[in-house]
Amino acid sequence: MSRSEFIIATAIVLFAAFLVGWFAHWLVHRFTRVNQGDFGELDKMAKELHEAEEERDQTVAAYGEKESELITQLNQSQAELGAAMEGLRAARGEAEELREYIERMNAVD
Repeated sequence: MSRSEFIIATAIVLFAAFLVGWFAHWLVHRFTRVNQGDFGELDKMAKELHEAEEERDQTVAAYGEKESELITQLNQSQAELGAAMEGLRAARGEAEELREYIERMNAVD
């Protein structure tokens, strides 16, 4: 093979490689290209996602407020229960003292 034949063969191989690469690029670009209709759909989906995120944030805030209310009510109920239990202990103590007093008075008679 002479030098000129080698150069021509190399040029043909390189040109064929270029054509194969260009065709592969065209195929990839053709199948991955986004149509205008797809852009509209993507915009719609993005808007719906944004609205869903806002709604989720509002719901989380509402649940946080409700949780705070319930915790406050629970703390108040526990405080009232503690006061009621203390009052009940005091009333039982007084009832016991009165019972002992009545028994002493009945024993004296």
